[in-house]
Amino acid sequence: MLCRIALLLCLSLTGVYARAQTALDPALIERVRQLAETAARATAPPGTRVVVETGALDPRLRLAPCRQVQPYLPPGMRAWGRSRIGLRCVDGSVRWNVTLPVRVAVIGQVVVAAGPLPAGVNLSQEQLALADTDIAAEAGAVFTDPAQLIGRSLARPVGAAEALRAPDLKSRQWFAAGETVQVRAVGAGFAVSSVAQALGPGFEGQLVRVRFDSGRVASGRAVGERQVELLL
Repeated sequence: MLCRIALLLCLSLTGVYARAQTALDPALIERVRQLAETAARATAPPGTRVVVETGALDPRLRLAPCRQVQPYLPPGMRAWGRSRIGLRCVDGSVRWNVTLPVRVAVIGQVVVAAGPLPAGVNLSQEQLALADTDIAAEAGAVFTDPAQLIGRSLARPVGAAEALRAPDLKSRQWFAAGETVQVRAVGAGFAVSSVAQALGPGFEGQLVRVRFDSGRVASGRAVGERQVELLL
């Protein structure tokens, strides 16, 4: 009986000690915060403010003691919105590698809806306003100038004070099939312009096929009013 009690006490203390390893040192938390902030600022628009909130490790983790933990941004992971920062033990009896959840907010003044807007509405100056918003909270490019949106149509409803993002807008049709378009071919250190006939409608940012006078057919991206860009 005494042996069983001693064993249970030992296991209990081991569990407490292991759980203690999931409590990160404040200095390490600050290094994580600085890493995420630096990475976010590299892609954040000028004039924005970056705020990083760190989460906690999974309490079920049982990490071995480590003398040096190195924070890093995992490959393919972006310090934007809800993300994760890697933590790896580089000096310890057991090398381990885990990730810590973080939330990266990028606060900036962008165009928002002045009130609730239904899908299909053509935007006017009175329906738009500027407000500080977390542009990293959702996917999609934001706008800083209301003039960029006047006359555009909404593809979905937008709530009051909600930031307007590129996916919220209907794609503009720059030209119709059969129209003559200006084609600009862009390569390394050069650009050549020509004219061609559009073989399909040109919707903003989408690929469209064009035929040149020589009969050659190429695909490019509709970038403006009767304008197509070919990337070589």
